[in-house]
Amino acid sequence: MTSAAWIKELPVAHRGYHDTNKLVWENTLTAFARAVEAGFAIECDLHYASDGVPIIFHDENLERLCNIKGDIRERTSRELGLLSVGGTADKIPTLRQLLDLVKGKVPLVLELKGREADDEGFAEAVVEVLEGYDGKVALMSFDHWLLRDLKALNAPYPLGLTAGGNKPEEFANHERAMETGLDFISYFFADLPNAFITGQRAKGIPVITWTVRDEKARMHTVENADQMTFEGFDPRGSV
Repeated sequence: MTSAAWIKELPVAHRGYHDTNKLVWENTLTAFARAVEAGFAIECDLHYASDGVPIIFHDENLERLCNIKGDIRERTSRELGLLSVGGTADKIPTLRQLLDLVKGKVPLVLELKGREADDEGFAEAVVEVLEGYDGKVALMSFDHWLLRDLKALNAPYPLGLTAGGNKPEEFANHERAMETGLDFISYFFADLPNAFITGQRAKGIPVITWTVRDEKARMHTVENADQMTFEGFDPRGSV
């Protein structure tokens, strides 16, 4: 296993330190620059463009963020890099652009957004872009097949399960993922506490929560996990 202890150290800005898509939009270079300036770790979402380049975007389609129709995976990274996010000057960035901006100044927590039976080469492309990057990086996903792909590649980064739920059948599914040797968990805060997370923390597995948007949720994280992924407020000065 790879140590993920550092993931506890800093609040993690969800999709960068944006202002809930008013002036600064999620998963943009502006949001990432703000996170660096504030000293927060950065969480962001990776998709796989049609030319095999990892790009930073949450949704599978372009409508909510770019106000046009279309599947994110049917366009090249070059085409996507011309599209405005939220009508701002920010365009859809690549993973490489994020690395060039951050330069190891704050940790990165990268979530791979998979599509079953359509992810061939995705994990490899992410690891290739990261090669030689001098900074703290963790990789995570809801999608067990991508985590297995990353393990098979011996990716030299902490690997984490993104998950939620509080039903026994969900816990059983999560346990199967953890048996592959994952290093941390990102869990939906409102589904805590539960037996699965309590058991994993007892084994020394770090747990961060998603997505904390107010003081009540922040305190819930303090009581039940090790760190939060947050948006919509400034956690500096919080206990």
